[in-house]
Amino acid sequence: MTSTHTGAVRWGFLGAGFVASRAVGPAVHASPCAQLEAVAARDADRAKALEPQGMATDSYQAILDDDSVDAVYVSLTNEAHLRWITAALGAGKHVLCEKPITLDAQECRQAFSAARSAGLLLVEAVWTQWHPRTRRVDAIVAAGDLGEVRSIDSSFTFDGVPADNYRLNPSRGGGSLLDVGPYLLRPAVTWIDGEWEVDVAGRTTSQTGADLRTSATLTTATGARTEVLSSFLDAEHQSLQVHGTSAAVTFGSPAITSWREVASIEITDGTRCWTERFPACDAYELMVSSVSQRIRGDSEAYVTTEEESVSCMTLIDLIDDACANAA
Repeated sequence: MTSTHTGAVRWGFLGAGFVASRAVGPAVHASPCAQLEAVAARDADRAKALEPQGMATDSYQAILDDDSVDAVYVSLTNEAHLRWITAALGAGKHVLCEKPITLDAQECRQAFSAARSAGLLLVEAVWTQWHPRTRRVDAIVAAGDLGEVRSIDSSFTFDGVPADNYRLNPSRGGGSLLDVGPYLLRPAVTWIDGEWEVDVAGRTTSQTGADLRTSATLTTATGARTEVLSSFLDAEHQSLQVHGTSAAVTFGSPAITSWREVASIEITDGTRCWTERFPACDAYELMVSSVSQRIRGDSEAYVTTEEESVSCMTLIDLIDDACANAA
């Protein structure tokens, strides 16, 4: 993917919901290399509230037809992601899409195939991957300081999802694993090599078939293990622990969604234990800036990869299949 952009990347938003209005919109406004050009939402007043430089509309297609838009951020309900990713790519726009990027691995491959064919950038917006804490553990793992990573335990639970929220609607891509699974499974696919199999999985569903709680243990042929728990039933809690043959890392609270607050990791190597702290930052702004820099042609700017997104969706598929077979 090449680019001739030298100024700020002009972003168009499809969707102006909670994440777009509270986090990603302000991140674009704060970024030195991005500009919020246009926003579309079902309610044009909500689109206008994000204060785009240009259009505020209730038409998603109008954003794609706008020649002043260089890149599109897709923040719609999950079942609409693939449709609007491919439409945006077809209109010549780079795409940043909210997690989960699609509903399954097949759709994920289809989306990235369309991006390659168009010569455009497609990135899954798992914003926590840009956090300096995550990038630090990436470096620790890559340097071999943990030894061989053998197990990862992660959980992300919260309750009180409103009854009319799309997260409780299976036809709209709802469910706890699709909602927070990309956070829980990224560590496994980035820090452990190997093909995964599901050893055990269980799921609690609503009367409408929505995934309310999913737990799973997965292993590789070499015996590496990851355990994940996603839930809309349990009290709010996050955890992430990474165990290697030489040392272990425990993420401080909040273990996953640290935003504009001090974050930490605790490292133990058998004889020592110490804490590393990271100043409060806006990882959404880091994400927007990095993706914008990549669009502008900076090949060194960090972005999440196709391989990581496909691998995560593949694990979600495996867990879904295991839960269905166990039912």
